[in-house]
Amino acid sequence: MINAVGNRMTREITRQRNIADQIDRTQTQISTQKKLLRGSDDVAASRRIATIGTAQASTETWARNVRTAEAQVAQADTALGTTGNLIARARELTLSAANGTMNPADRASIAAELSAIADEIDGLAATRDVNGEPLFAAGDARTMRFDADTSFAPVPSAADIFVIGGNPVSTALRDAAAAVGSGDGAAIGASLETLAAGISHIADQRATMGLAAGRLERIGDSLSSRSIALADERSGLEDTDLSVAIAQLNAQNLTLEAAQSAFARINRQTLFDILS
Repeated sequence: MINAVGNRMTREITRQRNIADQIDRTQTQISTQKKLLRGSDDVAASRRIATIGTAQASTETWARNVRTAEAQVAQADTALGTTGNLIARARELTLSAANGTMNPADRASIAAELSAIADEIDGLAATRDVNGEPLFAAGDARTMRFDADTSFAPVPSAADIFVIGGNPVSTALRDAAAAVGSGDGAAIGASLETLAAGISHIADQRATMGLAAGRLERIGDSLSSRSIALADERSGLEDTDLSVAIAQLNAQNLTLEAAQSAFARINRQTLFDILS
């Protein structure tokens, strides 16, 4: 009799301890808002969460690259817009100097302005981005990765933009300045053709970067959608549904309280029986 009562008491104590453990677990799930507290809770879900975490890290890196590239393209477009305007101004000056009636003083003034424009364009070619790196690479254009299978150079190299026919734009401007200063009509004519080609070249480069900007926008939108999808899937796997968890906690507390109350009554009655 005593052994049977003792076994029953042990089982009941164990059951109540298990309920208390469940309550503690549910409280932790609520406080941390994570329903998976250890990998063994759901091995398959834990593995998927780890895979999602890796994908999220990669997606954030690629999204950061997109933002960096977009900023660089915007900065480069501004620089090219200024360059195009300067070359157009240089062509206007050179065209005015083609007038054979211009006096030497006026030609010297125009030549000086053309040289100043050449210096300004050299400065634009040496523009640096927000990280202090050359915006227009001195060698090959810098390639960036934006996805597992997508990488390209969003900004052309310095040579792609500021060199035309193997001749730097600034050199062509200084040649124009020299031609204007000397009054060499043939050289002035050649400079006009070179500057016209420069204007067209810069416009083409800006169009190319416009295409890159559109591509970056589409990639950014795709990465944003992917990030949301991954976050939603991960949340479904590991986040606590608070309304469900709170209801479960209340039910567990009621179960434990009822078990403790019943255990106390039954235990007193059993002890009385034993003593009698």
